Amino acid sequence: MSHRATITDQILECELAMFLAVPTDQPYRCQQDPESFKLHRRAQFAAWSLATLQSYLADLQQARKNSRNLLAIKYARMENLIPCDNASPVIDTIIAMALDGQKRFIAAYPFLMRGGRPLDKAQDSPGVTSFETYLRGELETYSESTLALLLQDLQELERAGSSLSEATYRHLAAEWGFDSLQALEKTLEEKNKTSDR
Repeated sequence: MSHRATITDQILECELAMFLAVPTDQPYRCQQDPESFKLHRRAQFAAWSLATLQSYLADLQQARKNSRNLLAIKYARMENLIPCDNASPVIDTIIAMALDGQKRFIAAYPFLMRGGRPLDKAQDSPGVTSFETYLRGELETYSESTLALLLQDLQELERAGSSLSEATYRHLAAEWGFDSLQALEKTLEEKNKTSDR
């Protein structure tokens, strides 16, 4: 197993333990399906550099030492149950880049993204959390070091003509057995045509 894979596994182990301990009136769907949680989180981390992964693992380990559940904080922030305690300007920069990438990705892969989260916080409603609100809740739990490194990763993806959304879903497509995002999109389009008949 590569060093990168080992770091990612350690992150997933920490995150899953925190996620399963998130207090909630009704369990989140992923709390009842840990393998799905790990699959989707692993896909997100596939786009991160080793330095960013190592920094985030350090954030999680420090939080655990301090008895802080970063996943509980994330979900509480998403639902606006607690005040923001990380107003780093880097967060707004990352969100702007990620939103732009997500918009482009939705336009390129409409069948894949059908039924996904609404894009921006103006579309939040009870029981529905937008991509922007979810991302902000998560980014607010990261250290300055992790935020700075993640911003570099996004800039690198942008220079390569990609985005965090595209890199994440490319990994998922491969995990689901598809050769490319285009092949996955075509399959979903065909499935949609069949179900509309």
